[in-house]
Amino acid sequence: MEKCFYVGVGGCIGSICRYLLGLAFLSVSAMFPVNTLLINLLGSAVIGAISEFSPKITPLNPNLLLFLTTGICGGFTTFSTFSLETVNLLEKGRMVAGLGYAAASVVLCLIGVIMGKSLIRLMAG
Repeated sequence: MEKCFYVGVGGCIGSICRYLLGLAFLSVSAMFPVNTLLINLLGSAVIGAISEFSPKITPLNPNLLLFLTTGICGGFTTFSTFSLETVNLLEKGRMVAGLGYAAASVVLCLIGVIMGKSLIRLMAG
């Protein structure tokens, strides 16, 4: 239960940060979702830095690591976790798995959005 607390508090902070940063680019995002792109890029850079820093420079307390990665970065953008998992597979030499995971994630999640939207449209008549 303690781990859930750290993830939850971090997720709250990350979600609020995502919301506030998203407001900064609202006028531009009508033409291109630059706010989402920047949020995903920033979240991916932060989770990459944390994952590299923790084991190699200073091992972080596991609860702090959960708070920062799954909590803050996960609340900020789940794309950061997807990116880290993909890079980890590629760094382990699992090229087919890494590229397959990346491709499947993008394609299947786009299909999921289309299915969800379609379902609601069908239900709404």
